[in-house]
Amino acid sequence: MEQLQQLISHQPNIFVILAIDLVIAVLLLCAMRFASGVWAGVSTTDELAEKDNFAFGISLAGSLFALAIVLTGAITGEAGTTYQQEIIGMSIYGVVGLILIKLGRIIHDKFALSGLDKSHQIEQGNVSVAIIDAAAVIATALIIRAILLWANDLDLNTGIAIVSGFIIAQTLLVLVTRLRESSYRKGNQGARFQDAIIGGQIALAIRHAGFLIATGFTLTAASNFLIYSPTAYVENVLGWFIFGILMIALLYILVPLVKRLVLSRIDLTAEVDHQHNIGVAALEFVISISVSLILMALMS
Repeated sequence: MEQLQQLISHQPNIFVILAIDLVIAVLLLCAMRFASGVWAGVSTTDELAEKDNFAFGISLAGSLFALAIVLTGAITGEAGTTYQQEIIGMSIYGVVGLILIKLGRIIHDKFALSGLDKSHQIEQGNVSVAIIDAAAVIATALIIRAILLWANDLDLNTGIAIVSGFIIAQTLLVLVTRLRESSYRKGNQGARFQDAIIGGQIALAIRHAGFLIATGFTLTAASNFLIYSPTAYVENVLGWFIFGILMIALLYILVPLVKRLVLSRIDLTAEVDHQHNIGVAALEFVISISVSLILMALMS
């Protein structure tokens, strides 16, 4: 109670600012729903309520969650000195979030999931593709949020930092997908990962989604190690990229080790890749994210 009184005395307009942030956040989430329908060329109401398209619902849920994550980066930062500045700041971050989420999907579709038509697969109700789509956009949002908190300002340099972080995030997520595809190929006699996803292997998608989101979580720890220099563009980019590579390498060492210990005497390849065991895949999903959260806490 004493802390609340101190906060009110220090910033008496705090409740108005909170109300502004909340209203803008809700409006942006509504905008994301309808923008997703426009981008996909469908009616969100028809897909969700008439066709009962679970895949579209999962993909849209990922978009809404991702936008909410990005918005928390703006809300958590320093409040604007005026109501107008707060409205402008939140609106800009929200619109930027909408645009980056769309661009992220385009890049992920073109480079990470180049072997399938994602929009067509989701329209046809392919839940496996939708799960990976949602996980990729959530991972991207986690990294963008970390950069927002790292830069903690609203100017051209912040914009450059956000765009640079976005490009790094997409590059690393594509790299993770390629590595996972290679691992799948070796364990399944040359079979293609994306063909399995097209075939609707939900368990495989859940496992991969866990690793994508884990990558997003671990990369957020970079903000604790790298010092933000507004005009040091190259140093900032290299710092995030090198840190990202190191964290992915660490994940590739620790996650399989923890899985072998926690899920001992279980053939994960047989259960997930061949028998499509969603329960085991869910455990792998949780283990990947748990390892990333522990790493993130250790480095905070």
